[in-house]
Amino acid sequence: MSGVARVSFGFVLALTLSVVPAAFASGTDGVLGLPNRALTPGAVDPRVRVQNIHSTICTAGYSASVRPSESYTERLKFSQLDHGYNVGGDTRASHYEEDHLIPLKLGGSPISVRNLWPEPRAVRWGAALKDRLENTLHRLVCAGQVSLASAQAVFAHNWIDGYRRYVDGG
Repeated sequence: MSGVARVSFGFVLALTLSVVPAAFASGTDGVLGLPNRALTPGAVDPRVRVQNIHSTICTAGYSASVRPSESYTERLKFSQLDHGYNVGGDTRASHYEEDHLIPLKLGGSPISVRNLWPEPRAVRWGAALKDRLENTLHRLVCAGQVSLASAQAVFAHNWIDGYRRYVDGG
């Protein structure tokens, strides 16, 4: 994606370092799994709109076409982990997945530091469950059963509650 190449990593690093480090937010049940809202409130890609979802997010291969390079996300993850965005001081990169809070497949911003965070893997509400919710909501949005804005809001507010509603049926 051409937009990724235009973003200076130095700028992203400076922006990341300018934020006061804070711990992860607690999910319901007091279990880690939600990002710190001050650091990762979520951000959407303005190119994805309700009017064009069938030529963007609902098209096979869309997410891969806008996904930032691994070198970009890995450098960001290391910076975030080193500057306090970690669980209990654990800065081991393999314990986290640099993830888009609002998923690419639902029109999340590919490169905004407001949408990327080091999601812990070894917690109850980790990456695997969030991925299940992403797939479920993507299918529902593309079928016209859930609005794009509603799906994005699920992730921006509390994806664990969204999981319970859309995946567990509760």
